Amino acid sequence: MASPIVTLQDISFTLGGKPLLNQIGFSLTAGERISLVGRNGSGKSTLLKIISGQLHADSGTIFMQPGISVQYLNQEPDLSGFPTTMDYVCSVLPNPEEHYRARIYLTALGLQGDENPMHLSGGEARRCALARAMAPQPDLLLLDEPTNHLDLPAIEWLEKELQTLPSAMIIISHDRRFLENLSRSILWLDRGEIRQLNQCFADFETWRENFFEQEAIDQHKLDRQIAREEDWVRYGVTARRKRNVRRMTELSELRKKRREILKNPSMDQLQASQADPSGKLVVVAESISKSYNARTLIKNLDLRILRGDRLGIIGANGTGKTTLLKLLTGQENPDEGKIQLGASLSINILDQRRQSLDPNKTLAETLSGGHGDFIQIGEEKRHIIGYMKSFLFHPNQARTPVHALSGGERARLLLACALAKPSNFLVLDEPTNDLDLETLDLLQELLASYVGTVLLVSHDRDFLDRVATSILAAEGNGQWIEYAGGYSDMLAQRKLNRPDETKKIINKKTSVSVSLPKQKAKKISFKDQYELQQLPDKMQKLEQKIELIQQKLTDPDFYRLNLTEYNRFSEQLHQAQATLEQYEERWLELEMIQEQFKNNS
Repeated sequence: MASPIVTLQDISFTLGGKPLLNQIGFSLTAGERISLVGRNGSGKSTLLKIISGQLHADSGTIFMQPGISVQYLNQEPDLSGFPTTMDYVCSVLPNPEEHYRARIYLTALGLQGDENPMHLSGGEARRCALARAMAPQPDLLLLDEPTNHLDLPAIEWLEKELQTLPSAMIIISHDRRFLENLSRSILWLDRGEIRQLNQCFADFETWRENFFEQEAIDQHKLDRQIAREEDWVRYGVTARRKRNVRRMTELSELRKKRREILKNPSMDQLQASQADPSGKLVVVAESISKSYNARTLIKNLDLRILRGDRLGIIGANGTGKTTLLKLLTGQENPDEGKIQLGASLSINILDQRRQSLDPNKTLAETLSGGHGDFIQIGEEKRHIIGYMKSFLFHPNQARTPVHALSGGERARLLLACALAKPSNFLVLDEPTNDLDLETLDLLQELLASYVGTVLLVSHDRDFLDRVATSILAAEGNGQWIEYAGGYSDMLAQRKLNRPDETKKIINKKTSVSVSLPKQKAKKISFKDQYELQQLPDKMQKLEQKIELIQQKLTDPDFYRLNLTEYNRFSEQLHQAQATLEQYEERWLELEMIQEQFKNNS
């Protein structure tokens, strides 16, 4: 077995009076690739900083083989003091003959090398820092969330590049697919302790759940032992004082042991506050186009989003994903074509930039909107403290200002705010950023049970596979193609289709079609024209009727006092909703016929 290049022994670190690392230890051999996982705030980034020398442990030792080179990718890199991005990367390449590698990595990551570091966006600064970490090809590469702010093409390039490097690696990431493709061993940092699994990341979740199950069994056994000892104290013979003293000491030790056992901190089952159901048609886009500064982002896109769909939107940075979200939610208008939003929509948008969070407000004020100590979640009224704890916030953080929260905590806060608002159309723009794996699991369960419609922009391939029912992918030059299924299904369909085909999903549930030569459009008849004019008014009246019936049915006394009438109104609601869906389908059909005739005449 190869000797380790790095060995940690009994490393402890306390932050703000809280023991973050408690006498942990492990070793790493040359070329070994390890995933470092754990909850937000468990000390993962702190551990990498200790290994890289940026922080000093309170106690313990770190041994590195002499001459080992180490590069660390920080989540918030500091590029100050360098005139250009090229200078920043070359600062770790003292040999001028190696500077070509800096150019290669910068170009691959979308940078030119002459950029002023002071004018870079957060994503560009992170790409530059990634090039700097990889260019020297160090013996040990420490990567803290390397896929953050990278688009899918860049993530796939990074995977392949890292696989070619001979460096040993410790990788922190929430991207499961990234970890599965790169690592062969796992370090799990949990409540100050570290546990190692020498298997692929795909086996981690089962291993972790088995550990928690065994821990719960051990906790139950300890509770029963304490109960027996307490029973002896109350009712046992007290004449033999020495024996009593010994057993009281043992009971005290058992109680101390139970206090020291930290239960697995977990969030409650997440639930989104639901609004009344929307109409069957949620969004209908007809031949929409959008350009910025003479650059076409979207060209002649036709799209239908139905109630219950979970549409994932993917593409390289700058292809127009966020613009498309704004178009499909009515925040912007297309340059050409038209977009029709469905009936009874309650839209809830989770913004990746977190602009809705006021940095000067406290956590409790943000959750309650400044309206007391309670928050309404669906039909349930919950205290702010209890709701905070569901998202792993400590009660002491209630008065903490938002600007003092970590990136992961702000992501959880934004998620907590979003789930509290009633909605039937959930729009998520990069929701996985800064979330730990456990929170991602619960978010996936939430979306799986969400009865409304989900519009999702994400670069997380595993998340898309678990959540999306179809993928809308940017193909370049303003062209977008929809594929049935998740990200892996999209890749399979791309392989099956010939490159010269013009592909388009016309029914996301069943089939793929290719474009055919245009046929002469049929002119809409006078009868159909009259029906098209009357349908919007019919749909509006029907929506008003549905709203009145729903208000009647939500009265609890109505059900209790007159069950027969309640059942009659319920049947009327069902018939009205079915009729509204028929009207919407017919309106869409006639609109498409009329639009096709206009475009071809």
